[in-house]
Amino acid sequence: MKQCVLLLISVLLVVSCANKGSEKNKVATRVKTEVVAPATGIAGQSYVGMVEEKEATAVSFTGMGVVKRVLVSEGQSVSRGQLIAEMDDTQARNLLSSAEAQMTQADDALQRYQLLHDNGSLPEVQWVDIQSKVAQAKSQLEVARKNLADCRLLAPVGGVIGKKMVGAGETALPSQAVVNILDISTVKVKVAIPEKEISAITANTPTAIQVEAIGAEYQGGRIEKGVEADALTHTYTLSIHVANGDRKLLPGMVAIVQFAAPAQAHQLTAPVTAVQRRSDGSLFVWTVDNDSTARRTAVTIGSTLGNDVTIMQGLNEGDRIVTEGYQKLSEGTKVIF
Repeated sequence: MKQCVLLLISVLLVVSCANKGSEKNKVATRVKTEVVAPATGIAGQSYVGMVEEKEATAVSFTGMGVVKRVLVSEGQSVSRGQLIAEMDDTQARNLLSSAEAQMTQADDALQRYQLLHDNGSLPEVQWVDIQSKVAQAKSQLEVARKNLADCRLLAPVGGVIGKKMVGAGETALPSQAVVNILDISTVKVKVAIPEKEISAITANTPTAIQVEAIGAEYQGGRIEKGVEADALTHTYTLSIHVANGDRKLLPGMVAIVQFAAPAQAHQLTAPVTAVQRRSDGSLFVWTVDNDSTARRTAVTIGSTLGNDVTIMQGLNEGDRIVTEGYQKLSEGTKVIF
């Protein structure tokens, strides 16, 4: 009888140890997961941008001199050919008078020598010399006329005066900007977009632009995407062209930009790193069932959106997928997250 009791105890101990070993083998694997949801893309998100002119033209004198007057003010609209400023032209007029006198003298000499040349009593070398002097006088006259004309600064393009850098009484240096003219018939709204979202934007993505300074809303046009990211912020600069026929949008105004959702933004997405490939080339992700067990789920993918990829088939909204720690999984593994 005593032997039977000992045998029973031994059997219970073996069963207990086996159960403990089985429970140990069922310890859950810790992973990171993510719930599958439709791609939000950039729809509904607002970005702060800045209005900039389409083009800026610096207008300057070609020579050095004292500015006599500036005829425009900042913010004023100007047309092409309009007088912007004038320089003291006293010296230029004196040079022009001297050049005109030399031209008159050269023409008079040419007429007198013409008679001698026609009669054959003038050596050819002297005839060539007088012709050269006439040409030199004519060239100097043209230069003097241009120098006088350059004392008047005309607008090379139409637009709005952005900033006035030189005033009356100041000395203008060659190529020193007196004013800059801004072309704002079309403006550009520049906005920085995170690198994860840049791929969802195309040249024709619709945009809505609000400018609180004038209480107006505009529809954006063509989009130019920068190709070099900011090293610190990891953002790309976009330039959105906006028609500005009423000239109300001015450089420096703050704009709130919203991008319309692209068609693929309503598709399900998953991180690119969560998609695995079998030996036969088929794709799958690890999904987590309601009982916290992992299983392979075949998927078909579409286009890439930043660090995500669109899921065409295989997943439903609300499915939980494993994004980290899937290397330790096998079919039916218990997981915690």
